[in-house]
Amino acid sequence: MSLIDTHAHLYYESMESVLSEVIERAGSKGVNKIVCIGTDIDTSLKSVKIAEKYDNVFATVGIHPHDAKDVPSDYIMQLEELSKHDKVVAVGEIGIDNFRNLSPINIQKKVMIEQMELAISQNLPIVFHNRNADDDIFEVLNNYKFYKALSHCFSSDLSFAKKLISLDILLSFSGNVTFKNATNIEVVQSISLSDFVLETDCPFLAPHPFRGTKNEPAHVHTIVEKIAEIRSDSIKNIAEATTRNAQNFFKI
Repeated sequence: MSLIDTHAHLYYESMESVLSEVIERAGSKGVNKIVCIGTDIDTSLKSVKIAEKYDNVFATVGIHPHDAKDVPSDYIMQLEELSKHDKVVAVGEIGIDNFRNLSPINIQKKVMIEQMELAISQNLPIVFHNRNADDDIFEVLNNYKFYKALSHCFSSDLSFAKKLISLDILLSFSGNVTFKNATNIEVVQSISLSDFVLETDCPFLAPHPFRGTKNEPAHVHTIVEKIAEIRSDSIKNIAEATTRNAQNFFKI
């Protein structure tokens, strides 16, 4: 069985200091490829450097909505330079967050759109963050061009899932599908195998029964087990489909 963690933050000190062991544990659970996600200029650069060091790690570069208000004037130029690296497979984590509102909504939208334009110019997909922002996200995605798009840590309802899928947007499920209060179970049950991938969002969102501990890519195996249970399908089928979807999306 081969799995892909499509969204990991490997540069946090608690993880980076033991990264070889983390990647080895992932491999022992069949997680053979990992996409390390940048959230600002510094972590985008760190993601690229980690991807340079490990053959099975790939990188994205981008500005998270929390950091949108603090971007330097030349941030697009810096991201463009990083995006040319051969291990960079997407622009992200971009998006809109109406839960914490750490950047004004108009600035979040502006920075998201500018990064979508960058992605188009580089023939790269986008990976976007959406928290309590379904309407705002859909407005942007429906009105501005993108090459391919992935909805990170999808947590909305089936109606919104169908709206995104109608735009050929891929959904990604994380450890939150294992939570007792999961809001996306109907989505997991209902959508096609061709419409989603898997992620950990490590070191955050550790799945049950690891909640409260540091998450890591090896836990994709726990997530695929739960999704197989929810869908009354085999782990093998879920693993094969989601790996194929991720390979096609990121070209890895």
